[in-house]
Amino acid sequence: MDLRKLKKLIDLVQESGIAELEITEGEEKVKIVKGGVVSVSAPPVMAMPAAAPAGAPAPAAAPAGDSRDAGQEGHVVKAPMVGTFYRSPSPDAKVFVEVGQAVKEGDTICIIEAMKLMNEIEADASGVVKAILVENGQPVEYGQPLFILG
Repeated sequence: MDLRKLKKLIDLVQESGIAELEITEGEEKVKIVKGGVVSVSAPPVMAMPAAAPAGAPAPAAAPAGDSRDAGQEGHVVKAPMVGTFYRSPSPDAKVFVEVGQAVKEGDTICIIEAMKLMNEIEADASGVVKAILVENGQPVEYGQPLFILG
């Protein structure tokens, strides 16, 4: 998408009373949220897992401490944009949250990098982190579950 057009859209959102604007043009999608985030993405490419041959062992379970097996109940915090998930503000810094840690609504719980911009993602509810569903450095899709809060 043309940068001049993107700038006009940002100005339109800032000057108007709307909080969010989403536009799809061909295969490009732009979502602008007042007060913070601009994300531009191409359509996701879905990879289908290869079928295991008959008699092959089942895939290994997730490693211990990995909570993707999470059949857990609770509030699910989802990715508000497409990007790369990071648990800490820099590679050598302490992670924002750990499983078992209490968080309040508005606390920063991770970063999603989108188009070289680091977007701090805040908890949209208070609770205790029951599960972290994404590995550090892993790409995430819009709406993908990131955390389960209890």
